[in-house]
Amino acid sequence: MIRHRPSGSGHPYSVDTEQRDPVDPVAGSPLTLGVRVTPDVDQVTLQWDDGDSVTTHPLTRTQRRSRGQAVDGGHLASAQARLARAAGGFSVTLNGLASGTHARYRFVGGPDGAPESQRTRWFAVRVAGWRAAADDTVAADPAVGLVPGSVAVLDDGERLLRVRFALTLADGEKVAGFGERFDALDHRGASLDSVVFEQYKSQGLERKTYLPMPFAHVVGGRGWGFHVRTSRRVWFDVGQTRGDRLVIEAEVDAASAASGVLSVGGYEGDPHTVLDAFLAEVGRPEQLPDWVLRLWASGNEWNTQAEVMRQVDLHREHDIPVGSVVIEAWSDESTFHIWRDAQYTPREDGGPMRLADFTFPADGAWPDPKGMVDELHARDIALLLWQIPLIKMRPHPRGQVRHDADAAVREGVLIREPGPDGRLRPYRNRGWWFPLSLMPDLTDERAAEWWTNKRRYLVEELGIDGFKTDGGEHAWGRELAYLDGRRGDEANNTFPVAYAKAYGDLLRRAGKAPVTFSRAGFTGSQCHGAFWAGDENSTWEAFRWSLFAGLNATASGILYWGWDIAGFSGEIPTAELYLRSMAAATFVPIMQYHSEFNHHRTPSRDRTPWNIAERTGDDRVLPGVRRLVHLRERLVPYLSAESAWAIGQGTSLMRPLFFDWPNDEALWAHPLQWMLGRDILVSPVTQEGATTHTATLPDGDWVHAFTGERVGGGADTRVVPWDEVPVYVRAEAWATLAEVFGS
Repeated sequence: MIRHRPSGSGHPYSVDTEQRDPVDPVAGSPLTLGVRVTPDVDQVTLQWDDGDSVTTHPLTRTQRRSRGQAVDGGHLASAQARLARAAGGFSVTLNGLASGTHARYRFVGGPDGAPESQRTRWFAVRVAGWRAAADDTVAADPAVGLVPGSVAVLDDGERLLRVRFALTLADGEKVAGFGERFDALDHRGASLDSVVFEQYKSQGLERKTYLPMPFAHVVGGRGWGFHVRTSRRVWFDVGQTRGDRLVIEAEVDAASAASGVLSVGGYEGDPHTVLDAFLAEVGRPEQLPDWVLRLWASGNEWNTQAEVMRQVDLHREHDIPVGSVVIEAWSDESTFHIWRDAQYTPREDGGPMRLADFTFPADGAWPDPKGMVDELHARDIALLLWQIPLIKMRPHPRGQVRHDADAAVREGVLIREPGPDGRLRPYRNRGWWFPLSLMPDLTDERAAEWWTNKRRYLVEELGIDGFKTDGGEHAWGRELAYLDGRRGDEANNTFPVAYAKAYGDLLRRAGKAPVTFSRAGFTGSQCHGAFWAGDENSTWEAFRWSLFAGLNATASGILYWGWDIAGFSGEIPTAELYLRSMAAATFVPIMQYHSEFNHHRTPSRDRTPWNIAERTGDDRVLPGVRRLVHLRERLVPYLSAESAWAIGQGTSLMRPLFFDWPNDEALWAHPLQWMLGRDILVSPVTQEGATTHTATLPDGDWVHAFTGERVGGGADTRVVPWDEVPVYVRAEAWATLAEVFGS
């Protein structure tokens, strides 16, 4: 077999062996064409037909790569895997292609004894070239400062594939936002892009994100911001190549002669004004119930009713109030809508089930889900259940998941992709999490209702309060076909927005608040629930990355944001990191801890306060966490009122200091500080071993929240115990907030 996929797997940051690179050939740049072959193929030749003649080019062997991974397979033992490794790949690179070239190509190969015994179909290709274009090719608001004469387009002779243009950056201007970004607050001097991507850990190092947006603030000069109004991929050179230019390159799809192929919104004013104008376009957050502002607790090893209730009891025993519990490992891990160990008769039509359809064995993992939910509610604890937007197809599905898959195909509710014969077939997940699963098109209202109706009994009959809408990053490939006619290049980034909306709509239909908890998103996610920063290790570096992520996300209009306190993966954090992180999270909109599944090995890696205390042997952990969580409980009325204020004003609850002091240059030297509402300034300790901390305060009169001491603007250095984040309150609000801080 010889396999060639022009677009590859759709991995946005890696080239697969069997793809075309670049997918859209560019005149003057090399074009690499690759194939993957079975072990019986010893040689492959490219046949290139430009319309005048057919030329041949031999391919050379190359290390096989797929979905960002080098396939050497040294850790795989099965014979099948060894054969796959032996298959390898071949590639050839062409140079000197001229703009406007229309060609077709195919690959011919086979064993040494029959070198032309196998062949692919013909693939069509057009070579595009960059050319200058009129300024009105980009419909840019005057506020963005489009550089005259900077517009260029990538044109293949029929269609425009990309547009590139520049905006002016003045001396001293800082650029922040772009959605959730983990490595910095000021992105000037860097380059980045906007594509939803599952970067498992080390997001700050890799500079990839689950929640991008083509929106940013430009602060410190005249005061403005911009929004590239597209769901396609956009690249930003933020003064990296040329210091006075912000160069933007975006995918488009328009006729070669078209004008106004890309719209760029511009907003003038201070950051509050800029964000308000942006939210007026893309949608505003809505206020969620106050329980969302209390402590969230979860662990992937809380996978039985007995364990969930044991952990809830321990919160009460240790006097650490909890507002909500998230259960991740609750389902059968096949349907993701049926409790593990539940007994029932599968519905062959794939229709929604009701609570009465199930019995729950007394010796099962979840003997009485309804009783558990009722007991949690009686204790004033909300419950969320984990979700994934996939129909699992490995191992080969049986029972209800088989019926669900058949019904999804029959009802036409799936995202699709072209097969080798060009006809559309159901898309099979290309990511590394639940590979080859089917994916419902949740951007389609009918499909979304079909999908969420399967979860309706969880809300209507069991009383579930919300859903952790995890894994919104599985739509890979520009060629995917959505039900409304859009292709993947336009629709993939919008999938996680629609995913959260679908579950929010389910909750609304049952008369509940639309509480979803997502890690993936894009422009428009501001309207849908709460977010966390995704998977990360328990390190100081990850702590800092997470805070940068939150400040960029909230600057982009994400109101309810948090992260896994002190990281969720790997070995547990030190007592110092845990308490420093818990202290900072006390003053973040979503305060939640979580831990990764560890196969129930001992010692436990749960991030519960009592486990951290036991594992570290540090007697400061439990009283420190207790103090912080009780402080958080007292803070909830303030957070609720300030959330309402922020929503009404079109701004954020948690926001970088440049929002309120855009011209204070000194604050940028200490970017990990923020305002929480109108009156509280937070300056967390993020360095291991620190015993003192210097906060940089804007001009004004402040009160140190834990001593009641009045301080002015500028540097304020203090001794900092582990369970006390440096917090300052505006002096005029101190009388109202003093009781919250126990002063």
